Amino acid sequence: MRPILLALAASLALSLPAKADDVTVAVTAIVEHPALDAARKGVLDALTAAGYKEGENLKFVFESAQGNPATAAQIARQFAGDEPNAIVPISTPSAQAVVSSTRDIPVVFTAVSDPLGAQLVKNMDKPGGNVTGLSDMSPVAEHIALIKEILPDVKTIGYLYNSGEANSVSLLAVLKAEAEKAGLKVVESAATKSAEVQGAARALVGRADAIYIPTDNTIISALEGAVAVAEESKLPLFTADTDSVSRGSIAALGFNYYDVGKQTGEIVVRVLKGENPGDIAVKTAAGSDLVVNKAAAEKMGVTLPQSVLSRANKVIE
Repeated sequence: MRPILLALAASLALSLPAKADDVTVAVTAIVEHPALDAARKGVLDALTAAGYKEGENLKFVFESAQGNPATAAQIARQFAGDEPNAIVPISTPSAQAVVSSTRDIPVVFTAVSDPLGAQLVKNMDKPGGNVTGLSDMSPVAEHIALIKEILPDVKTIGYLYNSGEANSVSLLAVLKAEAEKAGLKVVESAATKSAEVQGAARALVGRADAIYIPTDNTIISALEGAVAVAEESKLPLFTADTDSVSRGSIAALGFNYYDVGKQTGEIVVRVLKGENPGDIAVKTAAGSDLVVNKAAAEKMGVTLPQSVLSRANKVIE
């Protein structure tokens, strides 16, 4: 009986998932707001699903730069010195800081619109070195089409952004190209810190038929200021970030950032299991949700077409 029992035990052991080794994953974001927070939660949940459980065999460290690039650089240097098993920077500014701080520790970035433009990698398919990640490049052409569907008479789109954020500069170039194809003009208004957002939004009143806010962390962190101007001036406001619709924008077509985080976490798991980040192609986030806010539209003098309401993934009353 003894050999049989041993054979049975060995068979059961082979059928069980291997226990994940103890690891440390350090996460940082340029600022805390709902989209980036959701991405962080998605990363953690993907790690948990793979057997890395916080408080057991996973140490999950998080630091926010509170919107300050100098703080982002300080956090990056701290993480590099701590030598975790992987660093996950969320947002372009944090990713740039982390990539500049280490050539050895695996880096898996997320919520970065243009990894090439931000000089995080030189090739999306073969990033090389210690870096890979997930891009959240917005479907800008679809955003313009949505704005035109809701506002058929729109002629000029106001672009509210932080001119110091590389992803927002890249998206501006894309927006201008797509707007020209659609016969629209783009006017810009920049805010380099959250305290300037409301004033930058006010500068678009009388110059634009609608405000469009990209996945810009500075603007989104102070979104309520822009929404207040939009409501007061009856200037329709749209965002690229679906998590911002519940905070007062009329509509957004974009990624579910919790899902973005989960997709990123799956890449982190591959790295923790031994794959070289530089051999993993940079992916573009999958999935796109349409979220609309009827109450916000009413406050800005807009009636949402039934065609938009009927295909929305979520309608906020």
